[in-house]
Amino acid sequence: MDDAELDELRRRKMADLQRQQQQHAMAEEQQKQIDTQKQLIMRQILTPEARDRLATLKMAYPDIARSVEDQLIALVQSGRINQQVDDNMLKQILRKIAPQKREINIERK
Repeated sequence: MDDAELDELRRRKMADLQRQQQQHAMAEEQQKQIDTQKQLIMRQILTPEARDRLATLKMAYPDIARSVEDQLIALVQSGRINQQVDDNMLKQILRKIAPQKREINIERK
């Protein structure tokens, strides 16, 4: 390989890296926009107490909180929820979604 070929390979590699960085930055920006829109919708449909409960849930169980948020947004978009979701309604939704706890009994003989 001579110097011209090496320079061409370097240029191609740099162009690929720059393109990947741009795509990554665009993906991050899109995710930020989606998160911002989600937060705006959640502020509109949840009472302050329900938002606090969801924030607490998000710290402990982020996957369940994300699932609840997605379901609430889907319900609002389909028109099935017309009023704000209060803390009691959110508790009912969480009871339905949260995995049921199993009771374990250990018997000693």
